[in-house]
Amino acid sequence: MSKAKLANLRNVAVCGHGGSGKTTLVDRLLLKTNAVSGHPSVDDGTSICDFEPEEKHHKHTVEAKLAHFEHGGCHFNIVDTPGYPDFIGQTIGALYGVETAAIVINAHSGIEVNSRRVFNEAAQANLGRVIVVNKMDTDNTDFAALVASFQELWGNACVPLTMPIGQGADFQGVINVLHPTGDTSGAVMPVAEMRERLIESIIEVDEEIMERYFEGDVPSDDELAQLMKRAVAAGTLIPILACSAKNDVGIAELLDFLPACTLAPDQVKRFGTLNGERIELVPDENAPLAARIFKTRVDPFVQKLSFIRVFSGSLHKDSQVHASTARKNIKLGPLLEVQAHDTHPVEEAGPGEIVAVAKIDELHTGTDLGDVVLRRMPFPTPMVGLAVTPKNRGDETKLSGALHKILEEDPTFHLDRDPQTKELVMTGMSELHLSIIQERLHRRDKLDVETKEPKIPYRETIQVEAEGSYRHKKQSGGRGQFGEVHIRMYPLPRGTDIDKFISKERFPSHKSHHYDEVNNFLWVDSVVGGSIPGNFMPAIEKGFKERLARGVIAGYQIQNLCVEVHFGKHHPVDSSEAAFKTAGSMVLRNVFQDAKPSLLEPVVKMAITVPEGNVGDVYSDMSGRRGRVLGSDAAGGNLQTVHAEAPLAEITTYARSLSSMTGGQGSYTMEFSHYDVVPGNVQQEILAKSKLEEEEEED
Repeated sequence: MSKAKLANLRNVAVCGHGGSGKTTLVDRLLLKTNAVSGHPSVDDGTSICDFEPEEKHHKHTVEAKLAHFEHGGCHFNIVDTPGYPDFIGQTIGALYGVETAAIVINAHSGIEVNSRRVFNEAAQANLGRVIVVNKMDTDNTDFAALVASFQELWGNACVPLTMPIGQGADFQGVINVLHPTGDTSGAVMPVAEMRERLIESIIEVDEEIMERYFEGDVPSDDELAQLMKRAVAAGTLIPILACSAKNDVGIAELLDFLPACTLAPDQVKRFGTLNGERIELVPDENAPLAARIFKTRVDPFVQKLSFIRVFSGSLHKDSQVHASTARKNIKLGPLLEVQAHDTHPVEEAGPGEIVAVAKIDELHTGTDLGDVVLRRMPFPTPMVGLAVTPKNRGDETKLSGALHKILEEDPTFHLDRDPQTKELVMTGMSELHLSIIQERLHRRDKLDVETKEPKIPYRETIQVEAEGSYRHKKQSGGRGQFGEVHIRMYPLPRGTDIDKFISKERFPSHKSHHYDEVNNFLWVDSVVGGSIPGNFMPAIEKGFKERLARGVIAGYQIQNLCVEVHFGKHHPVDSSEAAFKTAGSMVLRNVFQDAKPSLLEPVVKMAITVPEGNVGDVYSDMSGRRGRVLGSDAAGGNLQTVHAEAPLAEITTYARSLSSMTGGQGSYTMEFSHYDVVPGNVQQEILAKSKLEEEEEED
């Protein structure tokens, strides 16, 4: 690929909060540049990018969409991304396929929760950032206050590049701040002052020009144009552009500035690993191939569509390439240029270009193509789960296939069959996220499902030592069954040093031991004198493990336990592996009940980001959820992040509560921390519920 062609490529993700008008903006850009025709409208369900039925129904974007247009001598690949935090995985994938993030802000609403999120995600991906203030013609807009809020939260690099003439109902156009012409008296902020601040932000990346400027030598227009992209890449300039996409005001000026303030593929540093060594990716078609699948879409017609961003090297139609998720090289087949839901075949794709390939099962979101290992995309862990079953019996296989298609498309959707609760649990970012998935199952796969809150994966353990025995004896004609096992049982807290625990003082007759790290279960063989022949010990262990999985007091997995087998009896004829397996299971059950059994519950760590005025609400709410606040710290602007621990059972619907508490301004992440003992009163409720469910199943 020629340097001229590379310099004229622009890959831009349009992102921000829901309702900011991102899709309307993309539609307008496509229309304005004659890339499409007609009268696209989100409200009318005729948008170019919101073409999925769920998007038309809800009137908001659910999946990232790729489109392209030409303007100012540049080829733009535009990725329209969802605005709701529920679909943040689609946005993160898009950000790792582009060089610039255009963060769209609703002029009326200002900075919202997903605006903050995508701005920070773009910074972590080392992208250039541009702020587009849309809907300047809506009521109660204050551009100067918006600019002040950007600077307070994101720094003084946020400077207007276009200035509104009027606002709200009086919004009639924009002024080019860098090169103002004509009457500027209608500008909502002082243009001369903003121009000076803009130039200072631009020249900050070049010390020589900056020194000349402060000595009175103003840079030329060509110098400013060259420096602007460097300033955006360095983060010393985050341009602000004002417009109304719906009414086509300020769009022409925005388009004219896009080539100048968005980055070419060679202006963002990216790194990978080749043969164990860290390398910088060079956007050269002769360099080693480095490409990635940053998005997957399952289409009813072309089936699976994998979107590829090429960073270095080149791809060719029908070429054989190495894929990180395949055991051998794969054949790509035709390469496709994508315009929303339309595709057109192309012969090749070089550095900086985005194409798609169809129907390749080995490719998934995050797959690296070529021998270069790229930085992993940081998708968040989904937090809201639902147990799911098909409405119609016999549709289990169909449901599994349909959900696995969703898994291909959505990196923030997880699917697990809990071995403890036996439930198929789908986990997403929110209730809305899972609701949209159910709509898609109904529409695309003609499959209806029933959902309920998943069972909490409690665990069982003991609090004190105990010992006992069990004799399994059965005689029913012919050969009988006989096996007797004596055990001692000990609590085994997580983190116990096993080597120190198995001391001569505690187990003077210790012969051997087995340790299950997953369940923190240790069993010790201290049998002497052959009271239990060695060939029956594996059967006893098997009986133990079956009982561990089945539980004793409520049917949950047992953990944090040590069992010592120290004596037993056998019969030369009637003893068998089956008899000792049963004896092992039953003795563990009986002694467990004498060792002060208790339930353990999963506890999660939470980071809850809210406006400062809601911090007290979060503290109070956490105490009502049996949670423990660990502290808080500043998150920028007027935001605080509260760090807390809480039982998983108490925060299954926390997303809904936090949204209500903060007016939609709060967000949180969580991850598993540890298991802790359930309080006695809560344990009684859980045991009573478990017994009731068991009786209902028997009925």
